[in-house]
Amino acid sequence: MSPDTPTSTPAADRARRVPDPAAEAHGGRKPAWLKVPLPGGEGYRKLKGLTRELKLHTVCEEARCPNIGECWKGDHATMTIMVLGDECTRRCRFCAVKTVQQAAPPDPDEPRHVGEGIAAMNPAYVVITSVDRDDLPDGGAAHYAACVREIRTRSPRTIVETLIPDYVGDNLGILMAARPDVLAHNVEVVDRLQRKVRDPRCSFDRSLETLRGAKEAFPGAFTKSSIMLGLGEEHDEVVESMQRLRDADVDFLTLGQYLRPTPNHAPVREYVAPERFDEYQRIGTRMGFAYVASGPLVRSSYKAAEFFAARLVRERRAGESVEPREN
Repeated sequence: MSPDTPTSTPAADRARRVPDPAAEAHGGRKPAWLKVPLPGGEGYRKLKGLTRELKLHTVCEEARCPNIGECWKGDHATMTIMVLGDECTRRCRFCAVKTVQQAAPPDPDEPRHVGEGIAAMNPAYVVITSVDRDDLPDGGAAHYAACVREIRTRSPRTIVETLIPDYVGDNLGILMAARPDVLAHNVEVVDRLQRKVRDPRCSFDRSLETLRGAKEAFPGAFTKSSIMLGLGEEHDEVVESMQRLRDADVDFLTLGQYLRPTPNHAPVREYVAPERFDEYQRIGTRMGFAYVASGPLVRSSYKAAEFFAARLVRERRAGESVEPREN
């Protein structure tokens, strides 16, 4: 932890919390800052229609993301699509995706369909994510890589981010060989809560190994991670987690409020006030992250962060395309 990183005592941390008697009740009353207008507008309706027509599965819709109306409008629209099916081989307590031991085989035509779909929609930025597929020899890494290559071929303008499981070693190398512009992998929660919230096969250290390994395999990639708040973490634990991510050379960080999908999932312990999110953004900026998106409605895929990432990616692409002058 850097010496100028602010800390607090447990008592002070508790004083900054915003307890809500409905926090643990699914569907209970939420603070005003978690309310958003319904999505609409021509850009939103166009992309919604195209996703239906092209049979693309978007996390934006299936997860009922509160930011979909903002992300799907304008000339810089961003979206998150899910590949490798909708059945996960892990059982995390924050996620509502169906869990199985053996999922359906991946659709071999999916990479082509993804490439065609993105070319038709022509978004500025796309995130490809998936369930965990421990039942596949490579975890689905080659399938992911094929999706990236199809988008590269058919929609070269689009910036590609892959939000991946905790690939390491050869599996991570397979994916990084496709050269995603941004490699994202989420630590999800602070270290102490990993066993309580994530599947036992996950860990903070393994996630850091994924993020470090991505840059070792492809130094030109940017890396990104995300932390959910409101699950009982302490202030110092959040700051420590942020510093460990920065020490792993992570470029972009998002922090957002956890919301309980059903009564069977991990309870919300608190609704974190916007002022605390602002504080974490300041701390992250001092730590040296290229960009920190921190707020109650921020999600791991978030238009403001993606817009900033896209600018850096385009600057890097432009630099790589300039041929050196001959002396």
